[in-house]
Amino acid sequence: MTFGQQNTEKEAHEILSYSFDHGINILDTAELYPIPPSKETQGRTDLYIGSWLKSQPRDKVILATKVCGYSERSTCVRDNAKVLRVDAANIRESVEKSLQRLGTDYIDLLQIHWPDRYVPLFGEFFYDYSKWRPSVPFVEQLRAFQELIDEGKVRYIGVSNETSYGVMEFVHAAKVEGLPKIVSIQNNYSLLVRCHFEIDLVEVCHPNNCNIGLLAYSPLSGGALSGKYLDLDSEAAKKGRLNLFPGYMARYKDSLAREATEKYIEMGRKHGLTPVQLALGFARDRPFMTSSIIGATSVDQLKEDIDAFLTTERPLPPEVMADIETIFKRYKDPAIL
Repeated sequence: MTFGQQNTEKEAHEILSYSFDHGINILDTAELYPIPPSKETQGRTDLYIGSWLKSQPRDKVILATKVCGYSERSTCVRDNAKVLRVDAANIRESVEKSLQRLGTDYIDLLQIHWPDRYVPLFGEFFYDYSKWRPSVPFVEQLRAFQELIDEGKVRYIGVSNETSYGVMEFVHAAKVEGLPKIVSIQNNYSLLVRCHFEIDLVEVCHPNNCNIGLLAYSPLSGGALSGKYLDLDSEAAKKGRLNLFPGYMARYKDSLAREATEKYIEMGRKHGLTPVQLALGFARDRPFMTSSIIGATSVDQLKEDIDAFLTTERPLPPEVMADIETIFKRYKDPAIL
């Protein structure tokens, strides 16, 4: 989601090539990318991926993308829209345009970026009872996906930034109506963001229940868990997204997250682990984790991420996990504002 904003096309290609040369086989984009979204840059991420894909065997790349949820602000992604909805017309236009930009004839995994109905989003934690609004029925959304699957344009579907209620309604609607079942949920999950998923989504998504795979985004909490923002005057901090874009992911700066990050880094050091090894090792070893999604703005960052994932002791030793739980009991989800 930095391709086309923080990264040039050449840099994007270097990052993608390094990834796939080192065992990564899935990439995740979205029609809205790059972030922060703007009319001028929207779709550039896809274009950079598309130009790279031309030199790759398509069947070796699992390509995931996302259709926008309800939005009154991001209407630039459609030809004529006053508001974005997750209905048949919006889904079809999104997919057709994504395929065109990506230069491919099918999407492996199409996800709803955030729900059509009101839910707390992007750092919000509590549900605001007064914000309920009518939304596109779950069955209607699934029927739209069914059409695209029947046409061979989409292979699998998933959700993102979703709740237990949403997952269960999608699964139930698919079962009752004989429609495609969601296979994945892309939600925020890291050492600093655990409660939303662990309270009840773990049960809902369990293989013996709804059997939905978690694709965790921000396992490094937007880079905060690398420790680079602890010294705001450092070169790494100055170049980081949290400083480049005022207000972006403020939950990791204007909260107890900073204090908790210091505790985790200190604890990792005691066990001979770098901040990145600790954070990515933790996400990797969760029993409910299908895959964790990393973002990098340089090959050096990417190399550190991949090395941490591959070389950190697997699973993390019991004493490391015990210390993580001790800090967690003190801080729970410190990024809640």
